[in-house]
Formats: sequence, C-alpha cells, structure tokens
Amino acid sequence: MKIFDTIAKLGHEQLVLCAEESAGYRGIIAIHDTTLGPALGGTRFWNYASDEEAIIDALRLARGMTYKNAVAGLNLGGGKSVIIGDNRTTNREMIFRAHGRFVESLGGRYVTAEDVGTSTSDMDFVHMETEYVAGLANKSGDPSPVTARGVFRSIEASAKQRWGSSSLEGKTVLVQGLGNVGTYLCRELHAVGAKLIVTDIRPERVKKIVEEFGAKAVEGDAIYAEKADIFAPCALGAIINDETVPKLKVEIVCGGANNQLLEPEKHGEALEKRGIFYTPDFVANAGGVINVYGEVAGWSRERALRKADEIYDTVLGVYKIAKDHGMLTYLAADKLAEQRIAAVHGMMRTWPQWPRKS
Repeated sequence: MKIFDTIAKLGHEQLVLCAEESAGYRGIIAIHDTTLGPALGGTRFWNYASDEEAIIDALRLARGMTYKNAVAGLNLGGGKSVIIGDNRTTNREMIFRAHGRFVESLGGRYVTAEDVGTSTSDMDFVHMETEYVAGLANKSGDPSPVTARGVFRSIEASAKQRWGSSSLEGKTVLVQGLGNVGTYLCRELHAVGAKLIVTDIRPERVKKIVEEFGAKAVEGDAIYAEKADIFAPCALGAIINDETVPKLKVEIVCGGANNQLLEPEKHGEALEKRGIFYTPDFVANAGGVINVYGEVAGWSRERALRKADEIYDTVLGVYKIAKDHGMLTYLAADKLAEQRIAAVHGMMRTWPQWPRKS
C-alpha cells in the first residue's frame, strides 16, 4: 500500500498511526479536511483483518465525515479514528485513555465521539485525557436517537420523491442491522404503520424487534432478496456491490450505514439502471453528527431533533440537483457539500494573523 499516494488521491490532510502496547492499544486517526472547522468524527472499534484494511476504512470514513458535516450545514471538518481489536473486551479503560492522549496531541484539530463498537462510557474514558470529545453520557449522550430520526426523515423524503407522498403506512422496509440506530429506526417506522423485515448478526436483537414491533426475521444475507419497498442498511458499509445489487427487490435504498456503495460510481449507476432510488448515506445519517455538534454548541436534545428533521428538505434538494444536472444522487450530494466547502474556502481571512501571541 502506497500510503502517501492514497492520502493524496482522497484529499486527506493528515493520517496518524498510534500505539500504546502497555494498554493493548493500536489506533488510527484520519483527518480529511478542516476548511469548515475542526475535524469531527467518531471512534470505531473493530477487529480488522489487516492494518491496511483499518487504514483504508479510517480514510474512507474521514472523507465521508467531511461531506456529511458540510451537507448538514455544520461548521465542522471531517475526521475519523479506528481502534484495532475485539470490541467485546471488558478491559476498556486503558485502551480509551490511550486513545484520548493521542486525540489530545492533535491540539483540537480532531474531535472524537462514539461509533461502531464504542459507547458513551468509552468516551468518558477518552474524556479523562482530553477535552476534544463529544457524545458524553452526562451531556448529549447517545446520538443514536437523533441519527435514527434523520434516517427516518430521509426515508420519508425519498418516499415523497419516488411515490409523491411521504406516507410510509403499509410500506415494507428491510432493516439490516439492529444496533442502536437500527432499533430506534424500527420504532419510528413502526409508529407510522410501516411493515418491518429485519436481520442482525445477534439473535437477541432480532428477537426483541420481532416481539416489540411484529417484524418478520430473516437470516443474514437473505435480506437482500426479500421483496419490499425500501431497504434500510444500518450495519457496516460496502453492502451495495456486485453480488447484492442484482438481488434487490426494492424501489428505494436509504439507511444509516456509512459508505454503503462499495464502488460509488459503479454501484450507484447499477442502482440507477435498475430504477432504484439511492439516498446518499452521509446525507441520511447526518443526525448523529448533528447531535454531537449540538453538544459542542450547547443545544438541547429537542433542538438537535429539530435540526435532524431538516434532513428531509436536504434529501429533496439532493434529488433536485441530481435531476437538474442529470447526475447520480451520490454525486449530487457531493456537489452540494463541495459548494459549501468552496464558498468558505474562498472567503478572505479578515482577522490578524501576526504576530502570534505566546
């Protein structure tokens, strides 16, 4: 792997490799772009097959955060960090305190929060070593409800674009992944009368959703071939690929997972050719970062939820750009983000830059 070539190709500013062997900690912090503000993105704890896989994941996720924050209208850049290891371990304090020390070493260029495999209690350990962390239990807490609200509103907007009505009553939704976001999303969908077909790698999660919401359960990859109206991926990324696209029997793909398209150009076009509407993931799942930004800005939970509701209009705006410019929706979302980044980048700096006060 040619790391510098990879960073240059994706447009990253910084990649930090971190290790503290006494704590069993190996981490990667990727900072993509800080034009709009400090890079913000969660910490993912995952048992990667190789160091290269972990680096690529961190880089892709960091770039996604730049676009997500820009489209959401937040004054934040994009970053992400990953910790390599088994996220089921109970020995967490020293791992996350070590991580906090490396976050602190960046002096505010990067602010972290929870992500896949991490929790608010993990962020409390990070907070022992740095102030550059959000999503703390005694503040905004778990961002999942706000993330799910944004995904739900994105699904409503996608339905409006596809069928002329945002009503989901009687619509069948496939939900892949029943972690916090997937569970809250099921609750929102059930409340408006949608029918649920669900899957997850943990049987106890599936059982809970089946019992609570009357969902139908399917095993693993069988979810792709289920006939439904909407597919909501809420697990890991790269699940829209050569194998899965031909299996899909839905009209909309809109969910909370990051980086859903394995190869955006190829698989975005593949969905288009099949007449499947794709709502770009970093637009749909921006509720989480809205929640975290709200913590930094001192918002209430209610204000964060109201801001997440605005994702409905953002999704419709993305579809309008796609139609007006004859482009795929993921490119339209990129265009919306890039317009905002370019506008801020082009502004003249009017504050004194020298002398620096020590």
